Amino acid sequence: MPESAPPSSPVTASPEAARSSAAPTSIPALSRAEVRELLFDLPWPELRALAHQCRLRHKGRHVHVRGLLEFSNVCRRNCRYCGLRHENRHLARYSLSAAELLRAASQAVAAGVDTLVLQSGETARNPLWLAQVVRGLKERFGLPVTLSVGEQPREWYALWREAGADRFLLKHETADARLYAALHPGYRLADRLRALSWLAELGYEVGSGFMVGVPGQRPESLVDDILLVRDMRVAMCGAGPFVPQADTPLGRQPRGSTELCLRVMAVLRLALPRANLPATTALASLRPEDGQRQGLAAGGNVLMPSFTPAALRAAYRIYDHKAVVDMDAVRRAIADAGLDADTLPGCTLKNWQALQSVLDDIVPETNGEA
Repeated sequence: MPESAPPSSPVTASPEAARSSAAPTSIPALSRAEVRELLFDLPWPELRALAHQCRLRHKGRHVHVRGLLEFSNVCRRNCRYCGLRHENRHLARYSLSAAELLRAASQAVAAGVDTLVLQSGETARNPLWLAQVVRGLKERFGLPVTLSVGEQPREWYALWREAGADRFLLKHETADARLYAALHPGYRLADRLRALSWLAELGYEVGSGFMVGVPGQRPESLVDDILLVRDMRVAMCGAGPFVPQADTPLGRQPRGSTELCLRVMAVLRLALPRANLPATTALASLRPEDGQRQGLAAGGNVLMPSFTPAALRAAYRIYDHKAVVDMDAVRRAIADAGLDADTLPGCTLKNWQALQSVLDDIVPETNGEA
């Protein structure tokens, strides 16, 4: 079922309420000062508990499992932090055929995912090809399809939406326009935000996101990032720590703080109580022992195991030391986060849908996806 955008008046809690009450308090919206205080001043155990309570209240105990299909690492951009950048001559490029993509999607569906996520570098590949792929996946499996293929012409977005794409993930990366321009030579934040606006106008469920700890980022920029996605009312937001990639201009820079990233996730949950928040692969990469479990404890409710063909996964090298998140890792993270075995995603779509029907009876109805 399509996800609904979060409402304009989310249920959140101020830092004062966090200290004085075990339950989130209903207020119209977090102010900039409240976001700043939550992010930088509230003790972490209190912030984490508040985000967890908010997650349980608005999203229940259900963890969505999205099957990630990285179908091409070809990219025309030269983002200074990303290993897929066009000028990286050390990367072997690949692009899956429609048949190869269908085969990988079949494996994801058999494993029990609830969404297929098609991700690639930003290219000018024939948009009709992707439209045909989306249409074929919808007809064969009937699951929601998310696209993450970068900035493209509005008519391409419209074509893919008409073909059946349900969601689109386009991270704004940073709300600081100057930093955005420095990180993405030849591109502007205003154009990124315009593309996000187009996607919303076309009826996509829109996801965005940003990096935590990227070189040049000011602490106040993170406040701006949280307020930006709150004001856009995104249906999903991914916040992951910056992880350097050796073959990029920022390859020798220090990695982002996982502790700060978890705090960002917790404040995002309070600012966007009905949005879907992934515990990112970047967290798992920097904290292999517990990164995704900690992300779920901080308010996350989405995990994205990879179903990219195993021989090609290492070539989708947006950053170094990228963790392999498979269904076994997903089950461990969910179990370690405190869900019992009965709520783990099963090995069939039937089991997954049965779980959802049970949760529909337990979790109060909200305007967002249950």
